[in-house]
Amino acid sequence: MTAAASPATRTAIVTGGARGIGAAISRRLAADGLAVAVVDLDESSCTTTLEAIRADGGTALAVGADVADEASVEAAVATVADELGAPSVLVNNAGITRDNLLFKMTVDDWDSVMAVHLRGTFLMSRAAQKHMVAAGFGRIVNLSSVSALGNRGQANYAAAKAGIQGITKTLAIELGRYGVTANAIAPGFIETEMTAATAARMGMDFEEAKRLGAEQIPVGRVGQPEDIAHLVSYLVSEGAGFVSGQVIYAAGGPKT
Repeated sequence: MTAAASPATRTAIVTGGARGIGAAISRRLAADGLAVAVVDLDESSCTTTLEAIRADGGTALAVGADVADEASVEAAVATVADELGAPSVLVNNAGITRDNLLFKMTVDDWDSVMAVHLRGTFLMSRAAQKHMVAAGFGRIVNLSSVSALGNRGQANYAAAKAGIQGITKTLAIELGRYGVTANAIAPGFIETEMTAATAARMGMDFEEAKRLGAEQIPVGRVGQPEDIAHLVSYLVSEGAGFVSGQVIYAAGGPKT
């Protein structure tokens, strides 16, 4: 744990920050000068991200929390406020997959994905927004997905990611008068451990999956976690104060 940041330093919470897109976002926001609370289910899993931030001179704190559990979320946000300062930035990135075709999908597959993605976004946003409203400034960025448009074998994931777009627009309407914006990013094919695991479940070599994926993407490559981190950096900036309630597809080309 590092010393608490100065009062002038803005504090960000990034859920699912231990690896992949969340880790890249955490590092980018720290590089931008924010104190970053890296939240993940297992606090110890955040060590690599924290060490990278601190090696670059940033301020970071690891917090273990289950974003689907109300008491855990409230405790996590309180810890961040006490140790880093009241959060003015929240990135709801935590997510899991339990892919299967509809006739094979269990109720637990459905409920687990809904709990982490949709319930987690609701609980974290509700807990953090009171600090933002009190300060008259806040930025909420929720991670959706191109799968929100529908994807074979992902009825649960697609529904959750579509729901995130709905809550994002509602938060923008409710919180805008208090200086708080809310936006969603819908990534396409991003090279992460999660997409590698998805390829493995499909019996595909990941390098081949990336090659085939890139052929379908207008910019001719798959995305990297840093691509999403750059976009988050803009959306949480003071300069993005007139951008709210938007769903931005970061997929290397247009999505409809």
